Amino acid sequence: MGISLLSEWCTGFTGLIYPNLCVCCASGLLRDERYICGHCLYELPETGFYREDGNPVERMFWGRVKVEHAAALYFFRKGNRIQTLVHQIKYKGQMELGECLGREMGKKLSSTAFAEVDMVVPVPLHPSKLKKRGYNQSEWIARGVCSRLEKPLNTSALVRRMVADSQTRKKRYERWENVESGFGLTSPHCFSGKHILLIDDVVTTGATLEACIRTVQYAGDVKVSIAALAFTTA
Repeated sequence: MGISLLSEWCTGFTGLIYPNLCVCCASGLLRDERYICGHCLYELPETGFYREDGNPVERMFWGRVKVEHAAALYFFRKGNRIQTLVHQIKYKGQMELGECLGREMGKKLSSTAFAEVDMVVPVPLHPSKLKKRGYNQSEWIARGVCSRLEKPLNTSALVRRMVADSQTRKKRYERWENVESGFGLTSPHCFSGKHILLIDDVVTTGATLEACIRTVQYAGDVKVSIAALAFTTA
């Protein structure tokens, strides 16, 4: 039996025992689909921000910190599919789902000015939270983005030095106080002279990303762009 035929047989047999189902509608996935079927992927609430200068995410940072480009791929609203998907990525151990949606984001960004970045950097977690959760959801999203943009991933130069309380129920100023001075650089030279793409899961007030940008800019001669999987104003 040839290797390709054996692989196909094993995949089919495994699918009978552990069926590959869409995480949104539970329908069976086609061979080239992962986690989300094509129909549900098409139905996800895209913002289109990556095509718009001066979009709401970009405007969020005007007068606060300088960003080259900023966007979020989907709208995050209470009860919508994106909220469910983000919850699964962040709290239910679905890291590969984050990578899958990251690839989708990277595909959208690859034909825009975002493709001009030199390096992709996820918003870091504090080591204690990383140990408890077991993974950084933003890093898995960033991995997917990197695979499409064909850019290197850096997960070590930007670090979180303080454990922040949950941002979920905080207002804008409280969010900023919660993350101010909470980040640091281990290797500033990694960022100096580079255009960095910061990746986050959800952007609400931009407080966390703003704190990251201010920290990254200490490296000197740095350009920063931002891409988040989802955007919410709530």
